[in-house]
Amino acid sequence: MRHIHLLKLVLGLTSAAFFIILILIFLFYRKRAAEHDQSDLENNKVKNGEEEIEREDLVTFQGGEDLTICDILDAPGEVIGKSNYGTLYKAFLQRSSTVRLLRFLRPVCTTRDKEFGHLIELLGCIRHPNLAPLLGFYAGPRGEKLLVHPFYKRGNLTQFIRGASVEAHKWNIIYRISIGIAEGLDYLYTGLHRPIIHGNLKSKNILLDRNYQPCISDFGLHLLLNPTAGQEMLEASASQGYKAPELIKMKDASEETDIYSLGVIFLELLSGKEPINENPTPDEDFHLPNFMRNAVLDKRITDLYHPDMLLSCNSNHENPVTEECILKFFQLAMACCSPSPSLRPNIRQVLRKLEEIGK
Repeated sequence: MRHIHLLKLVLGLTSAAFFIILILIFLFYRKRAAEHDQSDLENNKVKNGEEEIEREDLVTFQGGEDLTICDILDAPGEVIGKSNYGTLYKAFLQRSSTVRLLRFLRPVCTTRDKEFGHLIELLGCIRHPNLAPLLGFYAGPRGEKLLVHPFYKRGNLTQFIRGASVEAHKWNIIYRISIGIAEGLDYLYTGLHRPIIHGNLKSKNILLDRNYQPCISDFGLHLLLNPTAGQEMLEASASQGYKAPELIKMKDASEETDIYSLGVIFLELLSGKEPINENPTPDEDFHLPNFMRNAVLDKRITDLYHPDMLLSCNSNHENPVTEECILKFFQLAMACCSPSPSLRPNIRQVLRKLEEIGK
């Protein structure tokens, strides 16, 4: 009996020792795993007092392979645009002697969504003649973010329309710009694995190359912003006259709301007027679509387009544009600005109508 008790005691001690060893092994590997995770974290963040600093990084895309972090950070820059969510710079990259557009996004305004990196990759891979390409993306140690784009010497469409240039009243140039914008949007909606809604379409975001070919910029930018900054972007769009009436939240931007903005741009091209009239007379309307609609009702056809448009011929010495052609373009623009989203044409219908007008 004594031997049996002794055997039980030995087995009990052995089991306890085995259990303790298992616990020690578990704690050891858990500590190693935690140290490994912390090491990975510290590779991306450096402790500096109570502030965490992210590691800086530069991702380049087609056309921006020669960009370096030093190029971007050392480039003398001229501020050419500001918003609540960032600043736009015209920057001279000294090493390559090139001029680029740098869009700085305020860290507090950008989204922390885990999809951010995938969105940058998606935007960086988009290439179309009528879309301004993303050449590079820089993430700084303080959370700052910079988007690198080509610089377009002719500036944006707003400057072109308001600049009192003779070319701004030439039908062939107006038509070329209109077709180009529509083709760029069509590619965003139908030419990608994942459709991209622009969300902030306006004449300031249409850049022009030396041949007056339009390049749409800032497409999908609202996807990189947090909800608060996105809503501020929408409010700015509303104050400038481009917001579709049904759009309440930027996250609900759609092809239909982009089409409304496109219609406003077409009306700008046609009339030379601004989307919002800040000092209207008693006979005028605050918004451009309403002003144009009232001009038709009051039979003020001459208010619909600049009179020089009928006198202009294109560079191939073809026949001047007819008033019928201009009125068809006006009708298309007004259809895009319909208060009801369901009555607006989709982008393919816009393109077909433009092609018919150009024949």
